[in-house]
Amino acid sequence: MDLKTSIYGIVPPMTTPFDPDGAIDERALRADVRYLIEQAGVHGLAVGGSTGEGHTLTMDELRHIVGAAVEETEGRVPVIAGIIVDSTRQAVAYGRALADLDLAALQVTPVHYLFKPDDEHMYAHFAGIAQEVGRPVIVYNVVPWSYCSPALLTRMIRELEGVIGVKQSASDLKLLADLLLDVGDEGIIMSAVDALLYPSFCLGAHGAIAAILTAVPELCMRLWEAVQGGDHAAALTLHGKLLRVWNAISGDNLPANVKHAMALQGRAAGLPRAPMPVTTPAQGAAIERALRAAGMIR
Repeated sequence: MDLKTSIYGIVPPMTTPFDPDGAIDERALRADVRYLIEQAGVHGLAVGGSTGEGHTLTMDELRHIVGAAVEETEGRVPVIAGIIVDSTRQAVAYGRALADLDLAALQVTPVHYLFKPDDEHMYAHFAGIAQEVGRPVIVYNVVPWSYCSPALLTRMIRELEGVIGVKQSASDLKLLADLLLDVGDEGIIMSAVDALLYPSFCLGAHGAIAAILTAVPELCMRLWEAVQGGDHAAALTLHGKLLRVWNAISGDNLPANVKHAMALQGRAAGLPRAPMPVTTPAQGAAIERALRAAGMIR
């Protein structure tokens, strides 16, 4: 499999549906896999990331949901598994727990607790994961106080066998532009700048793995296709609709708000896992207005 051509385009980071007791609703998860592939037509799936509340999942729970998604996907699109832990040892253990599953890559965050490794120890962290797990790794560059610079990310992609790309999640589009400029064709750069997917795609991002893709996958697919087809008038219109949706769902309880947006469109999404709060009435009203303005509900 050529990863540079197989991991691209619209790759929604799936939510993890929880019941009122906090248990995983596998039936709802599988139903959304089918919806995203068969109705939205997405290019891939990411499971167990931030939108999927991966930081709350045990190793067994991560294996459970990733295994269910891989099984339901039936090889139709590549599946990426998220790992959000705080040590190299943990990341290797989680990666090994997924070793027999048909995955395109692992999406791994820098450590996210209070203490930030320096660049050499961050480099060693990802080197250890790639070497010990023996699977392609995408650096999920999302933790503001444990951030990897474009220079460090470029070095890791060039020097570490197995580190194949970056999911760039800062809201600063210049950082994404610098990364694309420095990496060139040597790695996969996926945008998670939810508010600015249109310019991300114009700059040459290979695709996106971002919460808004899960909230409104059809709109994001249309945006991707418009940019790839050179229809920038249509793309700009879609950007405006997506920006309204993003402004409505963005918040500290983003996964809960994505689930609320899904539910308003008839997709079973379950609840967030405690202590994340559910969508507030004010947030819910704003999300509904944005979805109506985008033509996603009537």
